[in-house]
Amino acid sequence: MEKIELVMQNVEEVVTREELEKLFESKKEPTCYVGYEPSGHIHLGHMLTVNKLIDMQTAGFYVTVLLADRHAYLNQKGELDEIRKTADMNSKIFTALGLDPKKTRFVLGSEFQLSADYSLDVLRLAGMTSLARARRSMDEVSRDAENPMVSQMIYPLMQAADIAHLGIDVAVGGIDQRKIHMLARENLTRIGFPAPICLHTPILSGLNGKKMSSSEGNLISLEDDELSVEKKIRKAYCPERDVTDNPVLQLMQLHVFPRVENVRVERLEKHGGDSEYSSFDALKQDYVDGKIHPADIKATTTRYLNDIIKPAREKLQEVMN
Repeated sequence: MEKIELVMQNVEEVVTREELEKLFESKKEPTCYVGYEPSGHIHLGHMLTVNKLIDMQTAGFYVTVLLADRHAYLNQKGELDEIRKTADMNSKIFTALGLDPKKTRFVLGSEFQLSADYSLDVLRLAGMTSLARARRSMDEVSRDAENPMVSQMIYPLMQAADIAHLGIDVAVGGIDQRKIHMLARENLTRIGFPAPICLHTPILSGLNGKKMSSSEGNLISLEDDELSVEKKIRKAYCPERDVTDNPVLQLMQLHVFPRVENVRVERLEKHGGDSEYSSFDALKQDYVDGKIHPADIKATTTRYLNDIIKPAREKLQEVMN
């Protein structure tokens, strides 16, 4: 697969492809980053962007992972000491998920976000960003969108400044980060920095077909053991022949196929025997045609997903013990 296609597989949007192509032409080792608030449990939503970072490393990118301790604090996610302990644990787990440590640097926001130059750039961005624009940019990521704190309005300005001060070429995040990234593209050029290329991954559906939510219990995290993953996927919404908003097929597309070269669906001979797939599109077509039953796709997803999660799950247990 060509570098550009590898970077763009399973991506909701890239702003813009033309800029990405020029980047490959002009730089031998371009740079990208993702920022994570170190809070709560690491789940398949986090792993989706990790999968993309692995793709980008394969394509020649050097990766920066921002463990955004001060962002988490501004977004009401806990006290700084607690957040930093989580950040340290997260760095170990993200490596266990497959990031190449030789091509990855982990940076705490607090390592550079209190410098005079950084603070001045945040103030300069504040002077050109309306309160309404800052609030809109936080709609998808704010803990309390109805009654936000002033700190949460600083958050998108800091995220834009992060991109500039980390010196990255491509900002990677879920599509829920789009408004913040567009604010960065528009305003960083006004204070003397280049506009970042922005690459957005889809948002995973919850296992019940609704929005993923820890309170709903419709997600899979590294806290789940193999049996828990099996039980959750067995109960998941997976309508026969229907690929629209099907969370189990989404797991196959976004988590299994990027990691597994050939996927084997194991079945008894009386049910058609085993089938092997080298592409998600081929498997999806057989599912639409009724050649694969939902029970088969659930069992296959469970088997591969547990294998993918296993190293990170073991690292989590090691860190916590």
